[in-house]
Amino acid sequence: MSSTEVSNKGKSTEAKPHTKRVVFTMGGKGGTGKTGCMLALAEWFEANQIPFTLLDLDTENKARGSLKHYFNGVARKVNIHTPAGLDAFIDHLEDGAPIILADMGAGSGQVAHQWFDTMYEDVAGQGIGFTAIGIITSDPASVESLLSWANRLQDRVDYLIVENSSTPYSDLSYWHNSEQARHFREVFQPVVVSMEFRLGDLENPARQHGVTLGQVAERKVEVDELQKASIVMRAQAYRRRLFAEFEKAKELLLP
Repeated sequence: MSSTEVSNKGKSTEAKPHTKRVVFTMGGKGGTGKTGCMLALAEWFEANQIPFTLLDLDTENKARGSLKHYFNGVARKVNIHTPAGLDAFIDHLEDGAPIILADMGAGSGQVAHQWFDTMYEDVAGQGIGFTAIGIITSDPASVESLLSWANRLQDRVDYLIVENSSTPYSDLSYWHNSEQARHFREVFQPVVVSMEFRLGDLENPARQHGVTLGQVAERKVEVDELQKASIVMRAQAYRRRLFAEFEKAKELLLP
């Protein structure tokens, strides 16, 4: 089986009751918008007053692109490239909120796959469920990365797919039309949501200054270019539509 093929195993017929959940971005191709999605998701949890623990597992992204850049003091940096690095899931769920939001780095695949192979059965037996977030862009490599992860994770996770329009006219035809992607959707029946393209006048300074969409929308920033009325209104609209998309996936985001 190639790295992009998905078996017919599908979802298990016996669903175990979950009391806790780990929601994580599938690492792989960089630059797809994983951290941006996780930022918006964290704000959705905050807006709904749902307690969660935020983990930044992206050890390769040390500067402005990491969760810690936006949530310094809240996002906890974890080095997963150790023999028991992902055991952080277990420890944080034991000591804190029943939900973990974890942003994986681009080089996390092998570590994550090995951890699931060795730990999943015992962890799931404790009522912990997993949701894997795959970010799809117009680049076919983002689809190949998703399929590679699904080939290893199989039905041990629920799948949330985010169609990210990273350019004004994103072409997602490879994701929609390729045989292997269609097979993945048929077998695992993921929830699919959309994340629309954002203007560079908003996205670039927000990333530079570590400012979230909500902070711009609620006028909580002192960055001149992010205080313009049009930018604030666009942030409000982006956030409102993103939150509506996350509502479609609510069952995959809660225990």
